[in-house]
Amino acid sequence: MFWGRKKELSIMEDAYNSKNFEFLVLYGRRRIGKTSLLKEFAKTHKTLLFSAQEKNDALNLSDFSKTVQQFFEGRFFGDFSDWETAFSYITGKSSENERIVLVIDEFPFIASENPSIKSMLQHTIDHEWKDRNIFLILCGSSVSFMEDEVLAHKSPLYGRSTLHIELKSFDYFESAAFFSHYSDEEKLIAYGILGGVPCYLDAFDSTKPLKQNVASKILREGSFLKDEPLFLLRQELREPAVYNSIFEAIANGASRLNDIALKIHEDTQKCSKYLSTLQAIRLVKKCVPCTESETSRRTVYEISDNYFSFWYDFLFEHKSYYELLGEEKSAEEIFRPENINRYMGHIFEKICLEYMIRLARGGKLPFVPEKYGRWWSNNPARKMQDDIDVLLSDKNGSKLIICECKFRNDQFGSEEFDVMLSRRAIFPSASEVYFFAFSKGGFADSVHEKARSHAVMLVEPADMFSPEL
Repeated sequence: MFWGRKKELSIMEDAYNSKNFEFLVLYGRRRIGKTSLLKEFAKTHKTLLFSAQEKNDALNLSDFSKTVQQFFEGRFFGDFSDWETAFSYITGKSSENERIVLVIDEFPFIASENPSIKSMLQHTIDHEWKDRNIFLILCGSSVSFMEDEVLAHKSPLYGRSTLHIELKSFDYFESAAFFSHYSDEEKLIAYGILGGVPCYLDAFDSTKPLKQNVASKILREGSFLKDEPLFLLRQELREPAVYNSIFEAIANGASRLNDIALKIHEDTQKCSKYLSTLQAIRLVKKCVPCTESETSRRTVYEISDNYFSFWYDFLFEHKSYYELLGEEKSAEEIFRPENINRYMGHIFEKICLEYMIRLARGGKLPFVPEKYGRWWSNNPARKMQDDIDVLLSDKNGSKLIICECKFRNDQFGSEEFDVMLSRRAIFPSASEVYFFAFSKGGFADSVHEKARSHAVMLVEPADMFSPEL
């Protein structure tokens, strides 16, 4: 089944219904669901859909010729001599009465073999298509290519696109649609393991226990997800061994550039370039304390994809051990409370932030935050280094929301509640400070009493799946 993407389909629908030439640039990392989105759109619109492959230019042009001619004529009568001729043929088939939707999927495969195609398309758009009843969609999995070679100022196609969409992972709430048979806690753990990549989510069967899915869909030899991170890195990058080392270092707690470089025995400047590449393909995220600028010296790096986090945390370093232990016993070990709760601790913080973002979009927070994320620095009240799991701030830092997030079986206790409130002293200039406490294990009775007197919001897993979100 096709889940979600209502906003993206709505944007595409508006472009289709436009009376003008429209040009959508659609891109996103591999496995994110771009082709599925295009196919879903094509179900209700007559669409000329061409998927390029990693072939030379002549073979892709030949495939394109067959696709175009079959679409318009119902038969193949010979390869076009060049791309310009193919585009002009489409021009000749356009009319005011019927909109042509032309989709070129995996456009980078063509442009890498024939860079001049960008200039050919630019010329065709400017001189033939801009006044035609055509909706052009260029799609690509190489995020850096689509941003630098299609959308950027240096590209011949710069300024020609009328809209662009970077397709991103589902958040925890959207991902829950794949797990209708799971409890709220299990939905959170499933998302913590798989992240929001649709084809990863689709691999699990929620009619089966979560532990069984991990055993059969991740740990079993030959399963789609077993070595997925390695396959993806080999597709995307030239030196997967170095990137493997970076992921392992971050998964084991090295988050600062110097620490990562030291861990993998690489120069910091070289390591910085590798990290930039991983950011470009949306697998690593650069973080600074919320309220600080992007140039903050407190920069850290984290793995942004949950499945990569899970895989490098549990499987990469211990692969041989789990293979000897067997998939069933390995899954049992992974799901021991001390292991899964430890892993989910940081993931749960990200989930809580996604929940807060949903509240903000729905106008359900005391203010609309401009900055949000983790925070770490000195706490003058406790006279020690401190961190805040989730902090949301307005533009000036005068309004704040402080969130404490606990993913464990024990209840959120009174002492922890007091520590959370003490963080108010970190921001003496803030005029309004609000508190949200999140707990998988619920809250002690004393915390409920204190929360009422301090107007603190208490959130449990069931609250995070409210239909109102």
